[in-house]
Amino acid sequence: MDEETIAVVSGLPRSGTSMMMKMLEMGGITPLTDHEREANIDNPKGYYEFERVKKLPEDTGWLEQAKGKAVKVLAELIKHLPEGYDYKIVFMERHLEEIIESQKKMLLRKGEDPDDVSDEELYDMFIKYRAMLKEHIKEHPSMEAIYISYNDIIHSPQEHVGRLNRFLNGGLDVEKMVEVVDEDLYRNRADDI
Repeated sequence: MDEETIAVVSGLPRSGTSMMMKMLEMGGITPLTDHEREANIDNPKGYYEFERVKKLPEDTGWLEQAKGKAVKVLAELIKHLPEGYDYKIVFMERHLEEIIESQKKMLLRKGEDPDDVSDEELYDMFIKYRAMLKEHIKEHPSMEAIYISYNDIIHSPQEHVGRLNRFLNGGLDVEKMVEVVDEDLYRNRADDI
């Protein structure tokens, strides 16, 4: 990846964005992270977040620091990334049933009520939201995207890491990236739900 491009890792919550950040780091792309959010039971290998990202669209000054690096951007903030930079978006996808189940478990651990919205409502909302995000990415003149399925990368990492390497212009350490994939962390499987 060239030094002017920003690799943006995004996706719905609980879709494997932290795993992808770790993979890119092991592949040779420096992550832009401040380590403020520490690893926990929900993300035992760390979150790879950079707090200033959450201040979009007001704070865009950090984007210069992100050039040539990988940065995690919440899906809802993708639409606030300004023109004037080249973005390679690595958008993580996952079976929506698994995302919903994983979020509910995380909310329970935080002492929050996971049943404020029904699973059906969440599912419909996520379908529409994901479609809206994809449309925004497609129409943004500075964005190019690859869509990576968490479910697929868990089951056949070599194939999908190869695709990702090509998307990011090659040169990544594919073997080290594959080693990051940890099936033990695939805890909310559609066939178990």
